[in-house]
Order: sequence, then C-alpha cells, then structure tokens
Amino acid sequence: MSAGTLNAQDPLPAIGNWREHLPYNSAIGTGAMNGTVYCATPYSLFSVETSSGNIERMSRVTGLSETGISCILADAATGKLVVAYSNSNIDVLTSDHLYNIPDIKRDSRTGDKNIYRITASGNNYYLSTGLGVVVLDGTKYEIRDSWFIGNGGNPVKVNGFTAQANFYYAATAEGLKRAPVNASNLADHTNWQLLSGANGLPAGACTQVVSFSGKLIAQQQDSLFVLNGNNWSLFYADGWPSTDVTLSATALLVCERQNNGAARVIQLNADGTTARVIQQAGPVSFPRQAILFNNEVWLADQFGGLSRFGSSGSEQFKPNSPEATASGEMQVYDHVFYATAGEVNTSWNYLYNGNGVYQLKEGKWTNFNRFKFPALDSLLDLITVAVDERDGTVWAGSYGGGLLHIKAGNQFEIFKQNYIGNAVGDPLSYRVSGLAFDAEHHLWIANYGSPQPIRVRKADGIWKSFSPPFFNPENAWSQLLVDDQQYIWAVGPKGNGLICYDHGASIDNTNDDHWRKFSAGAGSGNLPSSDVRCVAKDKNGYIWVGTADGVGVIQCPFDIFSAQTCEAVWPVVAQGNFAGYLFKGETVQSIAVDGADRKWVGTRNGAWLVSADGTKVIYRFTEDNSSLLGNDVKKITIDGSTGEVFFATSKGICSFRSTATEGTPQQNNDVIVFPNPVPPGYTGTIGIRGLVNNAIVKITELDGRLVYQTRALGGQAVWDGRNYRGQKISTGVYLVLVSDDGRTEHTATRIVFLQH
Repeated sequence: MSAGTLNAQDPLPAIGNWREHLPYNSAIGTGAMNGTVYCATPYSLFSVETSSGNIERMSRVTGLSETGISCILADAATGKLVVAYSNSNIDVLTSDHLYNIPDIKRDSRTGDKNIYRITASGNNYYLSTGLGVVVLDGTKYEIRDSWFIGNGGNPVKVNGFTAQANFYYAATAEGLKRAPVNASNLADHTNWQLLSGANGLPAGACTQVVSFSGKLIAQQQDSLFVLNGNNWSLFYADGWPSTDVTLSATALLVCERQNNGAARVIQLNADGTTARVIQQAGPVSFPRQAILFNNEVWLADQFGGLSRFGSSGSEQFKPNSPEATASGEMQVYDHVFYATAGEVNTSWNYLYNGNGVYQLKEGKWTNFNRFKFPALDSLLDLITVAVDERDGTVWAGSYGGGLLHIKAGNQFEIFKQNYIGNAVGDPLSYRVSGLAFDAEHHLWIANYGSPQPIRVRKADGIWKSFSPPFFNPENAWSQLLVDDQQYIWAVGPKGNGLICYDHGASIDNTNDDHWRKFSAGAGSGNLPSSDVRCVAKDKNGYIWVGTADGVGVIQCPFDIFSAQTCEAVWPVVAQGNFAGYLFKGETVQSIAVDGADRKWVGTRNGAWLVSADGTKVIYRFTEDNSSLLGNDVKKITIDGSTGEVFFATSKGICSFRSTATEGTPQQNNDVIVFPNPVPPGYTGTIGIRGLVNNAIVKITELDGRLVYQTRALGGQAVWDGRNYRGQKISTGVYLVLVSDDGRTEHTATRIVFLQH
C-alpha cells in the first residue's frame, strides 16, 4: 500500500492572520464530485484531487462556519457540498460561494437536533435528525419544512431517508415509515405509515433506507431487506455487525466491524451478490463510510483516515496533523512547538487519554504516543511538558504513568518507581502534574498526590524530594514556574492556592529552605480566589495568577519571604465609562506573556490580549468575531521569535500571528522585513523583525525624509505601508532606521515597494 500526499502543516501566516492545527487522521464521512473526493473528520474537512492526489484543508480559518462535523453530502448533480456540523449548523458550498443556514442551530426547541445523514432529491436536501426530517431548500438555501413523524407526533430519531416512486421513506428509531409524496401535510404524523413489523420486515429500529437500482432496501439491525411488491425478503446478511450502509453510484457499500477489531467493506451488486470485499489492516480499522467513485472504493475510516482502493492497489490519505485536540500544557522552544494531549477532570481524576505529546517542527507534526510507539503504552494523560535547553530533549509528565524523557532519535526513558512517588491511596499511580527547568538546568517536578509533592532531578541526574511545612489536601500540586530569583511557584489545584518555594543556597541543604502559600483574603496573599488555575511571569519578574474569579499580580516576588506584607494586587481595567477588576467573574485558565510584555489570557469565553499593566483590553477573540476554533481556551503559549500565539481550545489547536516578538538585548544586522519586496496591491501588515527590544523605528526615503515612525512591540515593529497622512507610499526603495534606548541610530535594512 502506498501513502498518499501527506502534506505538511500550512505555512506561517502573515501578521494578523490565523492558521489551524486540527486533527485530520480520523475520518467519519466521505463524498465525491467533479474529480474531487471530500473527507469529513470530527473537526473539519479535507479534499483530495483524484488526478494528482493533492490535498486541500478546509476549516473555519479558510471560511467554514464551524468546527466539528457530523456528516457531509457531495451532490454531484448540482456540484454542491453540504456540511452539517455537530451543533446543527449547516453550510452549503458551491463553486464560488458559501451559504450558511443556522436555523436549526438557533431554534429554541430542545431535544436531539443532531443531523445524522443528508439525502438529495431534486432541489431539496432531506436532513435525518434526532427530531425528525428537516427539509432544506437547495435553491433558496433555507429551511423549507420540518416533519416530526414519531408516534403521536412526537420527535423521533431519523437515521436515513429516500424517495422512490410516489413515496418518501424514513428509517426511524421506531421502524421504517413511509408517506405519499403528494400528501397534503407531511408534517402530520398520521400521514406516515409504519412498515416495520409486517409483511416480512422485522419490527424495531430501522437504521437505513435506500433506493438501489429501482429496489427499496431497508436495514434492520445488521440485515438488509428488499421490498418485492408488498412483501419484504432478505437481501443481504453475513453475520457481521454493520457500521454504515451507503448508496453510491451503481453500488451499495456496507461497512462492517466485529468486536474483535476485524473490519471490512462489502460492495454489493444490484441482486445482493458480493462484487468486492476490502479487508486490509490499517486503512480498514473502523470503517465509517465508503463510496464508489470512478470504479474505485473510497473509505473514510475512524482510525485509518481516507483511503482509495482501485485496480492498481490502494493509497492512504492522512494529512500531517496532531493526533487529536490538546488540553495539557504547551511550550515553544527554538522554533519547535510542543503540546500535551492529556487531561484530568475537575476532580483531578485521570481520563485515560492516550494521545500523548504533539511536536510541530519545520511544518511537520510528530505524535509521540502509544499508537505510534509501543514503548509508551503505559503513559496516559500526558499533561505537562518542558524542554532541556542543554540538548533540546523533551520531558513530559503523565498523570498516572510517571515521567517521560524523549531523547534524540525517538529514544525514550520512563521514570516511575524509585523516582516518582506514588499517590496516597493509589499505589500504582505516579502522577506528574507539572514540570519546569531552572537556570541551572535542574528539572523541577510536581508530583500530585505524593506525600513529597515537589521533586527535582538535578542537572547531574541526582533526585531529591520535598514536603511543604503546611497541610495541602490531597497533596495537590500542578503547574510549576521558576522566577528570576529561581524560586519555584506551584499551582495548588482544588482550592489550594499558590505555593512558592525557595531551596536556598543549596538544593541538598534543607535547613535554609523557605515556603509561602498565597490564598484568597487580605493577610493570606490577597488572591481573587484560592482556586488557582494558572501562573505566569512577566518581563518585570511579576507573577500573574489566574484564578476562578479573575487575575491577581504579585509585584514583589523578590521580597515575599522577608516581607509578609507582599500580597497580590488586582489590576483595574477600563470598561467604557466604568472600571472593574481584571477578569472579575471569569475563570482564567491560561496566561502567556508576549515580547511586548502584554498578557494573552485564555478563559471559557474566549481569548484576550491585555496591555502590559493589565489596564487595557487590546483584543478579544471569540468564535463569533474571529477564526478562534472554540471559546473554551484551555492553554496559550507563544513563539517569541515569530509572534505566533497558539491556543488550545476544546475544539482543537489554532494560532494567530500577533504583532509582538521577543527583542534582542542590542541591535544586530539580522533585521527581517516581510513581505519584501511589497507586491502591488498588498493591503496587509508589514512586519520588521529582529529589533532591539522596544526600538524606535523610522521609515525614510533615501534622502532621509521621514515617512513614518513607530515603536517596536518587543522585537518587532508593524506598519501598514502608509505615511502620516494615511496615503499609500509610492514605488521605490525606503530605509529602515532603528534606534535603541540610548538613541544610537542604525541603518537596519531597506524595503522595496512595487505599486501599479
């Protein structure tokens, strides 16, 4: 079997633009038209051009309305792609437009509004939903009718729909039902006749109905029945459990999977005989939907992605991507992005997530997990990550499986017994919940549930462990941070506040250790809440604390042990004509600091960028006003060299290229302008990167006449290509002059403008 075009991640976007990092390896549905096969994943779409094998990703970033797909239909007769989302929103894509139909999503009706299958008939699309049949007008792009055809007019789950001769047929949870096409009111349930349970068709739920080569075929459990006159007879059954039945071109495709994992796809002829059996480990693992296109079978498989099976063999299409979503900590080091997929629930119990650690390097994703590397089989719920700057190797913490060291060449070390303490009451659980390196390359470890919840693997490989001098229920410790004084800050989950630890002059000598705990209330640390969710250090060395009720800032971290009066302050942010405490009432789940010392904040209601002092909101991103994939932003991290901000949301990872980068201590000759030359008609942002921190940047003509002046955000200045009067500048060559804080001016580089 050959591998298809495993295209790399989309390139770094321009300033102010987004890119998605969604999983594309799990396929749930497929369809084909106009030489292109479309594949739906639980998150988004991709397409394959059959002649070349080229892959195109389709997501909210490229214009789709949502993230999270339930099913699709490629209507070859009209050239339209209908996309149904898991929240019941609908997109219809034509060759040059996208029509969004949010009516079902917005409907206040309760119940199961999921769309399970889409059927085309004439100019209409019939949606099989958990409430009944919804008719979508494919010309006006609006909901035309809704038919609640359950017993007594109640909602009923519809699994499939078709039209044949003078009747509509609906496969429902109550059985197969039909109604005359010309019935005066199809929304009246009395017009629908129950067929199951009579004339040879068994009673019970009907899971699919199709019109195949002039024959009506209904699926009851794992058997297919055909209507002959008024009676039903067995059309096909082989004893295997069925996962899907799809009518495609001149074939009926049956997807099957047994409890032991054996799976296959059966292609049936019009008489019920078998035309082809496809059974191949890997691409056929959990088949979700198969179609016939150009006499080739295309399969959407839950584990195997999208595959093509033809006379010349098979080909698998799995766009390079992370394994799934990410809920754990993330980090960028030396242009490489790392994310942990594991998670715990609100009670800090493990959830057996085996998706591991994702790495994005030079546009390529590598997934370190038990599915790819059997040596990692016991490492579930990897929730924290740190990189050793000495050799670039990665350390990741499993909440239950211990500590993982990913070395060069994909070699692994796993530390459990004799290194990581087991949790009290759960002796086989080694819970690593936080990791951080200090300036001397000692690896600090939060060991949740252990009587000694803080551990360190010193730079020489020697291990030490510590117990705080105060009661901490469940020994609950998680995210770690090392500040400018080399103090260790630890989040205490489940209302245990924030802990700071100073090991003194020597890690080995505990006689000079210091501890302090911050909680809510004056005199106890003055945090907005003792329910601490995250912690970050800014450019001043201040400690920003995200809680379940806003943000507190510890502005005296260098003095916290000698001055007990050192407590958190609450930033006040302007809100119109009023002012309020920063994120009061919000659960702050993540804080990241960019090159301009601004704070990116993740909440359950979107992502925010606030000024360095927290008194001004610069951006707020939500699903409604941006390409942010989901409003529940769990983690944020930043690539300081490019300004790209990564968001781990409940619907997947995405990133936004912001205006700030990390500055250099002094100006050098590595200034980069992009784009350069600036092409005709360009209206985006021009970035000037590689600057001394917070530099003054002047754009001048070659004779020194000033065109524009600005100040860098960290190590990057941005410009819209206009002069002080707001006019687009003319074709020509312009100088970029950079001044540091000492007002020493340097000619950094040149910009070429090409205008019509």
